[in-house]
Amino acid sequence: MTYETRECGIRDVTAGDGVVIYSPSNIYGATLGDDVFVGPFCEIQGQTIIGARTRVQSHSFICEMVTIGEDCFIGHGVMFINDRLRGGPARGDRTRWESTQIGSRVSIGSNSSILPVRICDDVVIGAGSVVTRDIEVPGTYAGSPARRISAHEVP
Repeated sequence: MTYETRECGIRDVTAGDGVVIYSPSNIYGATLGDDVFVGPFCEIQGQTIIGARTRVQSHSFICEMVTIGEDCFIGHGVMFINDRLRGGPARGDRTRWESTQIGSRVSIGSNSSILPVRICDDVVIGAGSVVTRDIEVPGTYAGSPARRISAHEVP
């Protein structure tokens, strides 16, 4: 049996001022805005953009083709998904992957799963939620699948 070992780490990252990344993390081909914080044991893949002052807590996975706005909070163990596996496993077929856009001032609770969706500004996603559809109205969403459970005033 043969195998290939690849190094983990931080490579080909464009980072703004004041970025903090705790090790061990695996980040490659991503763009991080000013004052972004990344906790330990995170993977952030290529073609990902994370806006200024966003915090990504430990054990989170942000796959390719995700854009996250400014002043967001990504809780512990949040998983982003870019392949819905429609019609069976894609087996790395990037033509079947979809993008995700997260607005600004979005808070995503720990252990949530985010499928390829668009989430508008000023949204709170409750812990353990599964977001399967676009969120176009500010408010608090929770559950599996996530549904709006309350509105909140936007300052």
